Amino acid sequence: MFQVEYAEKAVSNAGTVMSVRCTDGVIMGVEKILISKMLCEGTNRRLHACDEHVGIGVGGISADGRQLVNKGRAECRQYRENYGMPIPPEVLASRLAGVVHAYTRGYYRPFGCAIVIAGYDADLKDHQLYMIEPNGAMARYYGCAMGKGKQAAITEIEKSKFFEMNCRDAIKQIAKTMHTLHDEVKDKPFELEVAWICEESGWKHSMVSKQIRDEAVEWAKNKIEEEEMEDDDDDDDDDED
Repeated sequence: MFQVEYAEKAVSNAGTVMSVRCTDGVIMGVEKILISKMLCEGTNRRLHACDEHVGIGVGGISADGRQLVNKGRAECRQYRENYGMPIPPEVLASRLAGVVHAYTRGYYRPFGCAIVIAGYDADLKDHQLYMIEPNGAMARYYGCAMGKGKQAAITEIEKSKFFEMNCRDAIKQIAKTMHTLHDEVKDKPFELEVAWICEESGWKHSMVSKQIRDEAVEWAKNKIEEEEMEDDDDDDDDDED
């Protein structure tokens, strides 16, 4: 279906979204492109709280993603009213995947976005990560990515073994990956958004504090500079040989 392909193209042209399941929680990071210098910091967010224990990250058209976030919040409220307990992340992901798929079969156009769902299942004592694609496909992941830097981000997730890190270290690596993938010459400036559900946050979805995020960004930039200097030194040695 061409409409689904167009929706997937909208996701692949948007800012990169990375999400990883760590040893002590789940991290979501977004390369939020700043379309105007006049935007206030924190506006047009792509990371949203769906319930206390569940968060959603949006890649692609943010307006479409906002509708899925609203649908997810409604599902969370309804589940609490009916069963008196928080909705399991797997159930929420399955229901939202059904909604996304339904929009590929009827009179409506598909959602021009993909979403990642990070949550904590209190019954299983397990932190979980799911991704739903524009065609309605859903899967559970240790790490996933979407957007224009998808392939490079997935390679970095596999190479760095994020799922063996704790959340603090993973935030630094995500910041490093985002700044490495971002082309300052061709691309507009971006704001890094990071959210987590982990032991440190009390297994509740929350945005990472500005202090922790800024420290991670500073570490990432210094690390990138060190690696570039090492590469330059290696090139000089090769030239001398």
